[in-house]
Amino acid sequence: MELLNSVVGWVNGVVWGPPMLILILGVGAFMQISLKLMPILRMPHGFKLLAKGRQGTGEGQISPFNALMTALSATIGTGNIAGVATAVFLGGPGALFWMWMTALVGMATKYSEAVLAVKYRERDSKGNYVGGPMYYIKNGLGQKWAWLGAAFAIFGAIAAFGIGNGVQANGVAQVLEANFGFNTSVTGIVLMVLTGAVILGGITRIGAVAGALVPFMAVTYVAIGLIVLMLNADQIGHALNLVFTHAFTPSAAEGGFAGAAVWAAIRFGVARGVFSNEAGLGSAPIAHAAAETKGPVNQGLIAMLGTFIDTIIVCSITGLAIITSGVLTSGESGAALTSLAFETTLPGFGGSMIAIALSIFAFTTIIGWSYYGEKCVGYLMGAKVLMGYRVLWIAMIYFGATADLGFIWLLADTLNAMMALPNLIAIALLSPVVVKVTQEFFASNGATEEPGSSKSPAE
Repeated sequence: MELLNSVVGWVNGVVWGPPMLILILGVGAFMQISLKLMPILRMPHGFKLLAKGRQGTGEGQISPFNALMTALSATIGTGNIAGVATAVFLGGPGALFWMWMTALVGMATKYSEAVLAVKYRERDSKGNYVGGPMYYIKNGLGQKWAWLGAAFAIFGAIAAFGIGNGVQANGVAQVLEANFGFNTSVTGIVLMVLTGAVILGGITRIGAVAGALVPFMAVTYVAIGLIVLMLNADQIGHALNLVFTHAFTPSAAEGGFAGAAVWAAIRFGVARGVFSNEAGLGSAPIAHAAAETKGPVNQGLIAMLGTFIDTIIVCSITGLAIITSGVLTSGESGAALTSLAFETTLPGFGGSMIAIALSIFAFTTIIGWSYYGEKCVGYLMGAKVLMGYRVLWIAMIYFGATADLGFIWLLADTLNAMMALPNLIAIALLSPVVVKVTQEFFASNGATEEPGSSKSPAE
């Protein structure tokens, strides 16, 4: 086991090393430039489409709004609380700046993923819409690239059990035991029941639950985070100065903080940013492929908002709360650091609120990733295995809640990065398709097109 840990640890260091981070940022920057900064410039239009997207207007299974909420259910999770805290603890305040940069280029990546997912989606043997990297690799690049799609599906199916199941269940169990004394076995059983009630109903029920729960939990967390920032308003200017300064200069050691080099700020900022918003990993387009939309660009404009909401809004709240509350040098890391930041500012309430938020975030991640994992398995083995997969998914939650997941976390984190490789290659090779579809859409519709418009092309 020790040898296996060492091998996987070495692979993890390679796949999350400089080449991967350069590839993630590079593909995102390339798409942002190819699209002439459209994902950033058209953000208001995207929010307008989102507001009108609660009702589907084309072929698909769930509304454009619920497709985004399903994607956000998987992305707004422990990464927004524990991941951001880990990034600023290991990489210094400057890591938050590199998370922002990852998000700005990641919007173009997420837009491209959704455009390709809708354009190349299929119907499975049960008549359900399916899509994602494995399908746009197969249908967009041709059969000679089918092996790359299969590789993505294999990595995704295995990684889902770690990053989207075991790790999340373990996080809920540990935080509820530490804050409220709940037995981890009881937490595991409750999570199994709640998850089963949702995922056994398929994407329609997952989308409905995500559409109700995700906006509520995100708005609540942001509102309380803003209260923390308001109470520490005199430190916001200093905090922003630290973020921008230490993005390019080393952070000095202070108190319980060991200091961080510039490379650490970049590495942990980009890695945790990608872990949080999943831009480039290829997971979110699996959900967007099921959207009831008239064309790829409509959904792409909505999908790219997920990266903005997840990182620029939610992660920024966490990072700035930690820095302004003065707890970065406490020696704490991960969720404990975020909890300390909120508790320090809101005594008797802040820490408990983080425990509850983490639990809800992790639960929605479990239901969102269950869909990603089952579609990867369905691509490899067909729709007939999906119900069996859901049952196995539910059973694994108890194991995750009660077991030591050190190795599982390492393996899942490694496979998470390996998912990105086939996806990023496909986006780069299919970039002319994304640009062409986008240009045709805006040439035909301008900036006034809305869901349900009679002018909307099938693309």
